[in-house]
Amino acid sequence: MAESPVNHLLIKLAQFFENEVWHLAGGQEEALSVRGKLERVQALLRVVDSSEESDDEVKVWVKQLRNTAYELEDALDEFSLILRHDHGVEYTGLISRMSCCIRNLKSRYRVTSEIKRSHSTLKDIWEGHQRLHCKFSRAQQELSADNSWQDHRGNALLLDRTDLVGIEQPKNELVVRLLDGALRREVISVVGMGGLGKTTLVKQIYDDPAVKKHFTVYAWITLSRSAKFEEFLKDMLNQIKRVIRKSVPPGANTMNSQWLKMLIKDLLQTRRYLIVLDDAWHINEWDAVKHVLPNNKHGSRVIITTQNADLASTSCKEFNGLVKNMEPLDPEQSWKLFCRKTFQGNSCPSHLEEICKFILRKCEGLPLAIVAISGVLAAKDKQRIDEWDVVRRSLRAEIDGNDRLKNLKRVLSLSFGNLPYHLKSCFLHLSVFPEGHRIERRRLIRLWVAEGFVERKEGKTLEEVAEDYFRELLNRSLIQVAETTTDGRFTFCRIHDFQREIITSKSRDQSFAMIAKEPTDMWPDKVRRLSLHNSLQAAQQNRSLSHLRSLYMFGVDKASIDIVLGSDIKLLKVLDLQATPLPRFPVQVVDWYYLTYLSFRHTEVETIPASIGKLQNLETLDLKHTNVTRLPVEILKLQKLRHLLVYRYENISYLCCKYGFKALTDIGALQSLQKLCYIEADDERSHIIMRELGKLTQLSRLSILKLRKEDGRALCSSITKLTNLHAISVASIEDDEILDLQHLTSPPQLLQRIYLKGRLEMLPNWLATLHSLVKLHLQWSRLKDDPLVSLQSLPNLVHLELLQVYEGKTLRFKAKGFRKLRILGLDNFDELRSVEVEEGAMPCLEKLIIQRCKLLEKLPSGFEYLTKLKVLEFFDMPDELVKKFVQDEHDKDYQKVALIPEVYYGYWRDGVWDVQSIERSSEGDASHRQGTSMRSSQFPPCWK
Repeated sequence: MAESPVNHLLIKLAQFFENEVWHLAGGQEEALSVRGKLERVQALLRVVDSSEESDDEVKVWVKQLRNTAYELEDALDEFSLILRHDHGVEYTGLISRMSCCIRNLKSRYRVTSEIKRSHSTLKDIWEGHQRLHCKFSRAQQELSADNSWQDHRGNALLLDRTDLVGIEQPKNELVVRLLDGALRREVISVVGMGGLGKTTLVKQIYDDPAVKKHFTVYAWITLSRSAKFEEFLKDMLNQIKRVIRKSVPPGANTMNSQWLKMLIKDLLQTRRYLIVLDDAWHINEWDAVKHVLPNNKHGSRVIITTQNADLASTSCKEFNGLVKNMEPLDPEQSWKLFCRKTFQGNSCPSHLEEICKFILRKCEGLPLAIVAISGVLAAKDKQRIDEWDVVRRSLRAEIDGNDRLKNLKRVLSLSFGNLPYHLKSCFLHLSVFPEGHRIERRRLIRLWVAEGFVERKEGKTLEEVAEDYFRELLNRSLIQVAETTTDGRFTFCRIHDFQREIITSKSRDQSFAMIAKEPTDMWPDKVRRLSLHNSLQAAQQNRSLSHLRSLYMFGVDKASIDIVLGSDIKLLKVLDLQATPLPRFPVQVVDWYYLTYLSFRHTEVETIPASIGKLQNLETLDLKHTNVTRLPVEILKLQKLRHLLVYRYENISYLCCKYGFKALTDIGALQSLQKLCYIEADDERSHIIMRELGKLTQLSRLSILKLRKEDGRALCSSITKLTNLHAISVASIEDDEILDLQHLTSPPQLLQRIYLKGRLEMLPNWLATLHSLVKLHLQWSRLKDDPLVSLQSLPNLVHLELLQVYEGKTLRFKAKGFRKLRILGLDNFDELRSVEVEEGAMPCLEKLIIQRCKLLEKLPSGFEYLTKLKVLEFFDMPDELVKKFVQDEHDKDYQKVALIPEVYYGYWRDGVWDVQSIERSSEGDASHRQGTSMRSSQFPPCWK
């Protein structure tokens, strides 16, 4: 984990040599030498990275290197600040220049001294290079050096059935797949985070007598144990030979991998085989072995256990098959396993129940965690509630220091250790968020870029590379999806509580970040990242934060904000004060030259000072859900700004009222912008502003409010130039104002999401050409012609919302139309009397929402063709229609509805939704249904 600071320092040194090294009277030669040594030691870091945890000598070596990089980076940045200091004019400027000269001399002396000291330290580090390099070359060859770990992992293969909970159902499902599936060769990939019991499940399947009888050849290979591919093949060959009772051919132990593959494939060619590849980590492991496994049409099977979702998906697509996602135990199963292991099958004593349930919630259904914690608690005195409470209060310390939890820690740490170096900083960064916190994906992406964790790749923006990092962590089961959009994008993620405890411990040990959530937390002498999870205590208030680069605050009071922001933190790069009690823009922020990320989201900030133009490195300015409505013209000086978010919205009955900021006439100057939300276009020079938008060629998301009809042509001209645009939202200045968007002759072909709010004289003809479009919201269009005719052929449309879009009496969904549509919302069609669905239309539709269509006389005809429908919602609909499907047992239309798992209906009354749901048996039997009522102040379901 020293590679990230070393990379940063090398970038900083490159800039230093380009711009500032000539300011130094001496030290240039040593600075060049430092740079050279850092470049040479960089390669070694990747070799020793995985061994840092297990070797104290390496840990010290890496810590020295990390600290050296940090200190030199600080010295270079402080020197750059002095050189950039604004001296002012006239007499005060003269005094300032004299003072600055003195500081300049001191700074030059300090940076020269730091370079010399770093050179000396790096020389010592480099002298140990050969010894460490040899040591870790040997470690690479001895992959199974930690035999105790392998022994622990092997315990999963020795468990009795009586020790298992929640395994019967998935086992039976997979056994059926093995025995009764197709004759072609298939793969079953069992995927999930470490500790979920993948190996345990597959071992129970592998040992099942019916399975053993069905397959003539079987072998179990644990990939993580194989030091070399040849060793893996020899292991497989020996197991196959034992089963078919043939001896290994002479010379097999000296064969190369190609001969071994041919021999194994030949032995499997005429037999029904079952091969288990346990604990696979990388796709290249699968690529290396897949050609050994012939498709012999005998019903052969391969089972893979992995934490890598990409590997699971790829193997199943190549060989046909099934991806089985391992699920955590449900609360009932978790409690059963916990009591079985903690109390030897007896019930939990009542005085310990609250503590036990708290600890069990931390386990989140992870069997390995439950068993490990149970082992700790089983040794405690059941009459001493204080002993049990200590475990509850200090789980992180228990995980770090309790021998009984070593296996749990190593299983979860193994996932971290197997990460490529560029992902480790990203994963550790998740430790700055509080326990149980839902982390917004886009916020995380922007933070990773601002923190400098993301490497540049040709042809991709940094945000796109960071998206790849996010997906890789997700695919490795290290983060979990907490919420998705209707078109399948991940909006929020989270991490398992135990995984969070482990990365928090690593974060502290590696000086990555200080997570301060308790008054007793010990702070290091130098803090580079600080995440405050509660208000500062008196003992913490005098801490020096002069080395601080990133500051995050959660659940703090205003006094703590004032104390920290009043500290000497001039080197700060990231300031995230989202959802804190911040009443106004802190004036000292504008003096932090290196600031790249600034978020005051969900605060009471109202105005932004003109001096914000001094933040020349700012890339993200997040003022979402603040009271800011105007930005100073000086914002246009921020040439590196990539994300400008200034808007808020309120939900009032059916209306979603959005407020942005007054657009700046020369907005085109911000040519690095990728996201611009929301500009208000009701300006006397709005036509100029619309043309300026065409200069923002990096934009991927654009949102405009209060557009006038006369500015539509200029906007269309600009949109044509925005070839990177993925999402656009445009709202007219009034409900009846026409959105004149017909002039867009060449729309951006990457457009995936479009939101248009305003009257349309006709549906823009370019909409039907957007093959990438997945989500379309139209409001207040009031079209005379049926919009479905143009939209039905969109090949990738998943979500369609139409609010007061069409003034006709009939909507007809034609056969073969809307082939991928999963969600359809129809709202406030004033004249609509009938909806017709032809057979073959909307074959994938899962959710249908119809609301405020007051003249609709009956359920859609052709309803029975919507065979994938799971949710039906009616809101503010005629009572007669509601009664038809709620009360009439024999109504033909109701019989169609009766097979849908979830049906809701309701009304907006007194500022809240009065929602009724119909519950029915799993068979959909109408006689089992009953009405339940919910009161909700949420926005109408159609517009969630």
